[in-house]
Amino acid sequence: MNATEKVFVLLEERGGYLTSKEAREKGVENKTLQRMAERGLIERAAHGLYFAVEIFPDPFFVAQYRCPKGVFSNETALFLHDLSDRDPLRLAMTIPSGWNTPLLTDDTIKFFYSRQKWMGLGVCALETPSGMKVKAYDTERTLCDCLRNIDKLDRNLVLTALKRYAKSNDRDSAKLLEFASELKIRNMVYRYLEVLS
Repeated sequence: MNATEKVFVLLEERGGYLTSKEAREKGVENKTLQRMAERGLIERAAHGLYFAVEIFPDPFFVAQYRCPKGVFSNETALFLHDLSDRDPLRLAMTIPSGWNTPLLTDDTIKFFYSRQKWMGLGVCALETPSGMKVKAYDTERTLCDCLRNIDKLDRNLVLTALKRYAKSNDRDSAKLLEFASELKIRNMVYRYLEVLS
């Protein structure tokens, strides 16, 4: 099997995506990927990330690759949790306070900051619409963040998501209030839950 054939096999095994690092670990040089991209055999999604020409690049997966410390949050996490039907116009990611990334100037991503001690609170793996795994906040953390940022978000979108959650069999009100206490917004969350119930 030559290097080009190996790349196609690796793409097949990885859902259509391949990083330079993964290719190197399998004995394929970066030059091979670059040449294949130049010839139109594969596409380049970002520095060090390639994808098969027959797939449409997954914006969630590409954004996660480009910003590995980021966690999908707010409206984007609502969408990934099926608490919103609205496709996010801009992806929302939370990053640690003080962390700097060249992506801050990228207008396709809206960044929110979190204290380091809260970054890991409620992180889970979710599937994107195209079936790729990304990091996002779980439902309860997402709702807390949305309420904390309600003045920066679409209020109706947030309230609709909260109503859906309140009617859901999967809701965990105790966890929601636990996260709200940790994030210092328990009274706010409690008020909204009282109004909606």
